Amino acid sequence: MAMLGNLFIRFKKQIETSDKIADDSLKTHYYKAKFNQLFDSVEKLFHEDADCRVTTVSKDHGEIAVEISKPHPCFLIVTIVSVKPMETAVDFNISSEKFSLIGTYPALKNRINSYYERINQIHTFVGIKNS
Repeated sequence: MAMLGNLFIRFKKQIETSDKIADDSLKTHYYKAKFNQLFDSVEKLFHEDADCRVTTVSKDHGEIAVEISKPHPCFLIVTIVSVKPMETAVDFNISSEKFSLIGTYPALKNRINSYYERINQIHTFVGIKNS
């Protein structure tokens, strides 16, 4: 039955990171940084990416909306929230309308993980919360 469940997951077209998800690589990442520092560097990261087009930035809500053109067209919302004075959380919500015979979930998951890795190079990664 688990194998059948994994088969259906491959065809999911939307992934949202959170503290409550079972997959550790898709849990909310926490960084040792002030909100403004982290928000500005994440916004810059997407502005500098040739495959991305930042459509909306709302610092008041801590959200950045991004259209991604390659390799799989998708839409990404980055949510950045300050949880402590020097601790800030980053979550992603990514979705795609593209159909793939092998499923879009692995590609979307890899994209989220690559963004977390890029943020890890800029800011000090504190960790994830275990539920």
